[in-house]
Amino acid sequence: MKHFMIRYEFKDGTTEEWHREIGRFIKAIDGDPELKGRISYRVLKVRDGGSYFHLAGAADEDAQKALQSREFFKNYQAMTRKVAGGEVTVTPIEVIDQTA
Repeated sequence: MKHFMIRYEFKDGTTEEWHREIGRFIKAIDGDPELKGRISYRVLKVRDGGSYFHLAGAADEDAQKALQSREFFKNYQAMTRKVAGGEVTVTPIEVIDQTA
């Protein structure tokens, strides 16, 4: 499994609309038969701040490529850059250990 952390500060728009957009993106992944169960996506936010962290995982290279080929991914990626004022950091990460 390949994992990535996407980080940014929310700078443009309303958080309510952004959270709805995040929900639409996650539903699109879950609704795609080729991606469902092969892509994991979790979005976290600092409770009293504007820092966001997205944790993404792809089962394999093919799942990652399939996601990146989807129009809904391209639109979401552009929206992420917009709400972040163009400053988004994507970092490959690896899991050392985790609970079941």
